[in-house]
Amino acid sequence: MAGEGGDAGAQEGVVAVRRALISVSDKTGVVAFAQALAARGAEIVSTGGTAAALREAGLAVREVADVTGSPEMMNGRVKTLHPRIHGGLLARRDDAAHMAALAEHAIPAIDLLAVSLYPFEATVARGASPEDCVENIDIGGPAMLRAAAKNFAGVAVASDPEDYAAILADIAAVGGVGVGLRRRLAAQTFARVAAYDAAVSAWMAEQAGLETPRWRAAAGRLRQPLRYGENPHQRAAFYVDGAARPGVAAARQVQGKEMSYNNIADTDAAFEAVAELGGDRPACIVVKHANPCGAALGDTLAEAYGRAFDCDRVSAFGGVVAVNRPLDTAAAEAITGVFTEVVIAPGADAAALAVFSQKANLRLLLTEAMPDPAEDGLAWRQVSGGWLAQSRDARLLEEMKVVTARAPSVAELADLRFAWAVAKHVKSNAVVYAKGQATVGVGAGQMSRVDSARIAARKAADMAAALDLPETPTKGAAVASDAFFPFADGLEALAEAGATAVIQPGGAMRDAEVIAAADRLGLAMVFTGLRHFRH
Repeated sequence: MAGEGGDAGAQEGVVAVRRALISVSDKTGVVAFAQALAARGAEIVSTGGTAAALREAGLAVREVADVTGSPEMMNGRVKTLHPRIHGGLLARRDDAAHMAALAEHAIPAIDLLAVSLYPFEATVARGASPEDCVENIDIGGPAMLRAAAKNFAGVAVASDPEDYAAILADIAAVGGVGVGLRRRLAAQTFARVAAYDAAVSAWMAEQAGLETPRWRAAAGRLRQPLRYGENPHQRAAFYVDGAARPGVAAARQVQGKEMSYNNIADTDAAFEAVAELGGDRPACIVVKHANPCGAALGDTLAEAYGRAFDCDRVSAFGGVVAVNRPLDTAAAEAITGVFTEVVIAPGADAAALAVFSQKANLRLLLTEAMPDPAEDGLAWRQVSGGWLAQSRDARLLEEMKVVTARAPSVAELADLRFAWAVAKHVKSNAVVYAKGQATVGVGAGQMSRVDSARIAARKAADMAAALDLPETPTKGAAVASDAFFPFADGLEALAEAGATAVIQPGGAMRDAEVIAAADRLGLAMVFTGLRHFRH
């Protein structure tokens, strides 16, 4: 039977497809693919549901059980794990001993393998039971894919329906699958199997309660190549991991230019931040270079946007806007009145879409839902020679301990909560002034916390000048600091700016000194016992 598909001359050049094994869970395009192969004389070997779908389309199909001489068993768990399948995939066509073994054992050579794996990732994403998840862990599929990819010199492998067109194009052009395409398909296949195994291992670790497993794997699928990275000389691409979390990865881009590397990073930062700002009221946040430059609540989205924009009109120019409600006409008109790179929202009505359509280059992303700020997950960061992995900063404000002689008023408490939620999403060292549940000054990313306090106060002075206010909006403002004030000078800078209430984690060696300074300055201060560094 070696002559049924073996081709000793196909080790490097073009592989003629005389026999194809097709076994797919994702049947997108598979009938047309198999029909095209059969039209060129290929024998189609298949299993289970795939075989049934191909037969229903009128194709002649040979069952895997006919090749192996063994029936499928254990509800399909065992069907392709057999020497007569793996021998046909792994035999080197340029090795006389391998070809002789095929002939001796009557093993048919397989020239092309098309396998899409059981939908494990999708099963987990839809919240299926552990039993269902386990049953959707593919064993035979990865084994065959690895075998075919290893033997790419003589076998073409398709691990994704998107591969079919390229394979058929090669066959049409040169009568078979060329070595260049086979090599690319093999590389892609090993990556697909690695990504699949990474998803399974991550789920298994979670089920077993392993917080720091000995081996940790992560993978993603190409969403889009990007023109460049943070700078034009850097290559970049956007990969997604299939998580169901609403956000930039799952959003539908309605209009606008292609998203850039920096657009994606800023849009993610903005949408994660706005999800934390008062779920019971319209909220808006404007982000520039991954830092909020303005955030506010309002009775309407348009009002929330206007108040967020007013915090720092200069920085907001060319920024990313995120909102927590479907966009309406008033909000769309307000946002499009200023040059904006990206807008992300859970939805938009038809009238709002019509307004945005007048700004063809503005990127509009719709997500259909908001992310849960308290949802667990992993955050990754690359360092030279490795990766840092940590749980997402999903901790919400749980308690505020009054540590000063004066307790905050009801209005101050509302602003303290708001400022704290914003500060969590500002690069450290972060200091945020808020008044009326809108930011009025943001100090970000400084090496000294007192410098952040002073920069935020200066930003507020700029806001007062831009809006022709009678005094700086830091007068009577509440202030959030993402980590403790190590010295009293930070509190003194806040009081000098006119702030009246402070929220901070506490826990410094000089807490007593800082509390005494707050009392001396007439500030109300609360401790959270929770830090939100963001580097």
